[in-house]
Amino acid sequence: MEFLSYLVNGLSLGSVYAIIALGYTMVYGIAKMLNFAHGDVIMVGGYIVFVFMNQLGVSAIASVAAAMVVCTVLGVAIERVAYLPLRGAPSLAVLITAIGVSYFLQNMALLIWGSTPMSFSSIVSMEPLQLAGGRLVITGEALVTIGVSVVIMAALTLFINRTRLGRAMLAVSEDKGAAQLMGINVNATISLTFAIGSALAAVAGALLCSSYPILQPTTGAMPGIKAFVAAVFGGIGSVPGAMVGGVLLGIIEILSKAYISTQLADAIVFAVLIVVLLVKPTGLLGKKINEKV
Repeated sequence: MEFLSYLVNGLSLGSVYAIIALGYTMVYGIAKMLNFAHGDVIMVGGYIVFVFMNQLGVSAIASVAAAMVVCTVLGVAIERVAYLPLRGAPSLAVLITAIGVSYFLQNMALLIWGSTPMSFSSIVSMEPLQLAGGRLVITGEALVTIGVSVVIMAALTLFINRTRLGRAMLAVSEDKGAAQLMGINVNATISLTFAIGSALAAVAGALLCSSYPILQPTTGAMPGIKAFVAAVFGGIGSVPGAMVGGVLLGIIEILSKAYISTQLADAIVFAVLIVVLLVKPTGLLGKKINEKV
């Protein structure tokens, strides 16, 4: 039962990584850029939920909805101000800008909310599920996190494959020039991608802080990096790959902490990524792209 308990915790943590990784993989798949400020949007989402729930007394669902709205606006603003002027710039310039935006968001949070860690109240009120005569206890946070990630994955897949906007996103990811010739607004499509990814980041921030209830300006830094690892692990640019990579990463991390060492868990996670990329450079579900010359 102990192993099953660790497995459920790994699925829960991995589901959060998967939701965050979806933002990374969508932006990379369409805009071909890495938004390293994505992890800090998670932190902003957590703070917005905290303010609405703890200081304004708003319900959990309404607080998460408010965080999604704020993070959506923030994500679009970041894209318009920081990344749109660099659309044709070298990838290194975009990467440096993303790191700068990340530090800007962290320091703004530091100025607004201070450096003292805050105790986050869980958005989940569900009672723990007890199985096998109480020997296996699954927290409400774990159940909700896993369920929400599955729903988000299914909804996002349907959106991308069945709607006009989703097909426009696929077209832009394949060839921006050809998509523009077909009448697709490339800039609006990229902004939509940032909006969706940022809204998902708000959800991920609320779920992450519910399971690990400490909120501070650097809360999103390490989860953001691990979610990026998950996206690469599953095959960056692949939506199913982000889900698979996130879940596997969470399971590996929790099992490493339980059976090997809590101090070496992060190193083991990155070592597994290195091994996977050595064997399959495109990631588990990534596709090899042949460039025409």
